Amino acid sequence: MVENDVESTEQAPSPRRLRIGGPVAVGLFFAAVAIVLSLIGLWREDNLTLRNAALAIALGGGTWGLISWAITAAVLDVEHDVASRGDDDG
Repeated sequence: MVENDVESTEQAPSPRRLRIGGPVAVGLFFAAVAIVLSLIGLWREDNLTLRNAALAIALGGGTWGLISWAITAAVLDVEHDVASRGDDDG
């Protein structure tokens, strides 16, 4: 009976949570900003249709998200390279 009490007090391993960080978070942020601004612009011009909204999401959000992700990834790679060199430059 004592063994059952010990087993019941142990916690089951928690499932791993998906954490979005770094370049992906920056890309998603700028994609969301681009989508919101595009939809606001379409709404203000009374041109908000399903087709235009889909184009704004795909082109505006996709382009801004991809470019901002690529820039952030490149900056992080350069920072890692510079940090790995250490004091080689003197």
